[in-house]
Amino acid sequence: MKIIGVENFGGPEALTVLDVPEPHAGPGEVRIRVKAAAVSPTDTVLRAGGQSKGAGKIPAIPGMDAAGIIDEADGAGGWQVGDRVMAVALPLGEHQGAYQEYLVAPADSLAHIPAGMDFAEASTLPMNGLTAVQTLEKLDLQPGQSLAVTGAAGTLGNYLVQLAKHAGLVVVADAAEKDRALVSGLGPDYVVARGDDVAERIREFFPDGVDALADAAVMNDKAAPAVKDNGGFATYRWWQQDPGRGITVHPIAVREEYHSGLKLEALRRLAEDGALTLRVADRLAAEKAAEAHRRLEAGGVRGRLVLLF
Repeated sequence: MKIIGVENFGGPEALTVLDVPEPHAGPGEVRIRVKAAAVSPTDTVLRAGGQSKGAGKIPAIPGMDAAGIIDEADGAGGWQVGDRVMAVALPLGEHQGAYQEYLVAPADSLAHIPAGMDFAEASTLPMNGLTAVQTLEKLDLQPGQSLAVTGAAGTLGNYLVQLAKHAGLVVVADAAEKDRALVSGLGPDYVVARGDDVAERIREFFPDGVDALADAAVMNDKAAPAVKDNGGFATYRWWQQDPGRGITVHPIAVREEYHSGLKLEALRRLAEDGALTLRVADRLAAEKAAEAHRRLEAGGVRGRLVLLF
């Protein structure tokens, strides 16, 4: 089968079309004929060797989001051949990442793709959607409490804002001027200018600080001052510092959601109801993965670039 793999870590050119033996589903698993795999910053980190040196299999296969059609199943989880599904993949796990024609996945890691949406759209939801769900679970805010979101124009930021509003939270989101209309359309209560002074701008609306902040822009110590004493701070790149003032730092790790098919089904329903907006920036043939990585690393992509198999 065809994969887009990395034998020698490096720049986008390290991504190579390779032919490897087909995997097959074991007990409690299904095999997905992948139709679409979303490209995320995590993929570029793996390709460059930031996650895989000394770990995982070679060739490494990036990709944490897949959508396609089940073509092998033993009935586990009620799944049948022909079901149209989306799933999280773990590049450093047994079955590796989503940049492959056939992906084996645990039966409890899947969800149906949202009705009325295609494979490319569906592939943008699993990893970032489940990351946003885990964030809100760990921050454990109640309706009426406040959440700030940095990096709100990105895919994770989009889902954080929309899920937080759906949960009844008061949301303040950051945005560059060119992204202000996009971010405002997500429904936050307040929009502040993106930048190193974002904490100061957030405190213009919340003088005592927000109850919690989800730092999708990875601003770390620049964003933490926006949080009130004894509040919560969600970090996505394992920030290790103590911001003080009793603030609890919550490391978010989507790999913990590998078996969260029920949560993914809930996200599917929210997408169908219009509470979540799935954004595809562009669709590219899988063989153009290097181009997709170059475009993503150049910055400014809104929505996900998606590889089609």
